[in-house]
Amino acid sequence: MPEAVVIRPATRADLPGLVSLLGSVSSFCEGSACTDGQRRDPELMLKNGRGRILIASVADKTVVGLCAGRLTIQVAEGGPAVLIEDVVVREDWRGQGLGELLIHRLTEWARADSAGRLMLLADPDAAPAPGFGYTAHRPGNRL
Repeated sequence: MPEAVVIRPATRADLPGLVSLLGSVSSFCEGSACTDGQRRDPELMLKNGRGRILIASVADKTVVGLCAGRLTIQVAEGGPAVLIEDVVVREDWRGQGLGELLIHRLTEWARADSAGRLMLLADPDAAPAPGFGYTAHRPGNRL
């Protein structure tokens, strides 16, 4: 990576950078409702203690990547699991392993909380990241 990147848990002070990064990949959002949700949802996740948002930031505190996971209980398998909901890397930082590093650090957090499984949500309309394949379930498709 061309600059030193710091991976750390997000704080309330990081909310403007999180909202900006999420907005850069949320082209399906229209109007202020999505912006309000993008501002409110990360803040709620930071407050509730059952999830973690990791950010990648550079020296000037610019957020260039994020990975969000939510601790849940998996009924069928039993025990804690982490649902990875968002992995976002700013376009000019993609292809440098930052997404992989964020997921690795989230995995460390999951293990520390005794999670036995990670589950990744994938948007079927999003461009797939290298190394992440998924099958989109749409009417008429079989999984």
